[in-house]
Order: sequence, then C-alpha cells, then structure tokens
Amino acid sequence: MNNILVRPLITEKMTNISAAQAGKYGFLVSPKANKIEIKKAIEKKFDVHVVEVRTINHPGKIKSQFRKSGRFEGRTARYKKAIITLKEGEKIELFEQV
Repeated sequence: MNNILVRPLITEKMTNISAAQAGKYGFLVSPKANKIEIKKAIEKKFDVHVVEVRTINHPGKIKSQFRKSGRFEGRTARYKKAIITLKEGEKIELFEQV
C-alpha cells in the first residue's frame, strides 16, 4: 500500500479542476498500480470514500543533446496520474492548504 501513492499532484490545471468540480483530486501513483489498488490506498490513508478513479499513463520522452564530445540520448521518467472523485461532501484536508 505504501508504494502505490507517490505524491499528491498540485499543479495549476489540477487546482482548477478541483475548484470547478468539488471532490476531485490528483495523485502521482506507481506505474504498476491498478485502479482498485489506488482506491484502497486512498481510502485507507485519508479515511474517505472514493467513488471513481481515472488513470493516465505518461510515457517518457526521448531527449537528445549535442555537446563537443558528440550526441547524447536519454529518456525522461515515465509516470502515472490518477484523478479520483470522492463521495459528495467529503474532502481531503491536504489539498485545502494550497
């Protein structure tokens, strides 16, 4: 359960979604976690009832760089986002401070 939730997703876009639609929050989660595991982890950690979980996989991008010694290629990290919807009237206090 501890490895599923990486960190809360606090971005401008996610803040606008949370403000417009009450009860929606975003988290970065483990790429191997499924919706059921994410739901159980959030319900256990924050003591709330999750109604819906939507996930988004972001593959890492290939980046290249030119230097004196030649061309280097690498990848950015891949990650998975989860946008959860809570039962009406519930909220997570962690996000209220932002």
